[in-house]
Amino acid sequence: MQFKTVLAVVDADDLREDVESAVALCQSIDAHLSVTVVAIDQSPYAGSYGEAAVNAWLEDRESTLANLAGQIEAVKEMLGPSGLSYEVNDLYTEFAWADEDIAQRALYSDLTLIGQQAARNDDLRRRILDGALFQSSAPVLFNPTNKPATLASRSILVAWDSRPEAARAVQLSLPILQSAAEVHVTLVDPVASTVGNGEEPGADVATYLARHAVKVTVDVLASGGKTVDETLIQHATAVGADLVVMGAYSHSRLRERIFGGVTQSMLEKTELPIFWGH
Repeated sequence: MQFKTVLAVVDADDLREDVESAVALCQSIDAHLSVTVVAIDQSPYAGSYGEAAVNAWLEDRESTLANLAGQIEAVKEMLGPSGLSYEVNDLYTEFAWADEDIAQRALYSDLTLIGQQAARNDDLRRRILDGALFQSSAPVLFNPTNKPATLASRSILVAWDSRPEAARAVQLSLPILQSAAEVHVTLVDPVASTVGNGEEPGADVATYLARHAVKVTVDVLASGGKTVDETLIQHATAVGADLVVMGAYSHSRLRERIFGGVTQSMLEKTELPIFWGH
């Protein structure tokens, strides 16, 4: 697929570098940039119904809305000279509803970008991922680095486990994989079988990618007592990967636990950009 509309969800309190990164990405791929500036309402704690508590909340709300309006204008000033097609929207929402609000924006985007500044806000990061990734069909590019976001990667590690989420991530990232100099399909402790990984783990996905002119190799790794995420991160360093492509796995019935296992660990530990599909 072509990435013609990029959604950048940014923190109203900390956004300049994330906006600059989104601009660089959209300029490099000639995409429309849709920026959503988010402020999450800090509602009074349950039981804090006194007049003083309500007045304090109202003052905070007015201050937050004023800051949000100012940041909208600041972002427009930043984007004006960029030469891009763009739009800037505000989103003042509560934590409980933020994921659904963000998902509505992601439905009309080809890619959602999470930059370093938004990632530092744990509440916002969680809501972006839950909404954009798990409630829309578009992938997410998570860029925890201080470098501008890019889809022009030289070496890519694909975390492969023969699950539908991993296959979806591969399919969504095909244009990126095709332009890379090398793609390492990486399996950790796979079990050969007639289903799932197949009798030769990694061979099926490698054949699929080769048909799309992807320069692919299959790396089968033994964890050797390390966790899967540690093994993947170590291998990414060894092969000089500048992007990780992987499926994201949700626990939709446990809303308080958005990620499980390797997905959560990679989010917390890696310093590399991650392209997630679901």
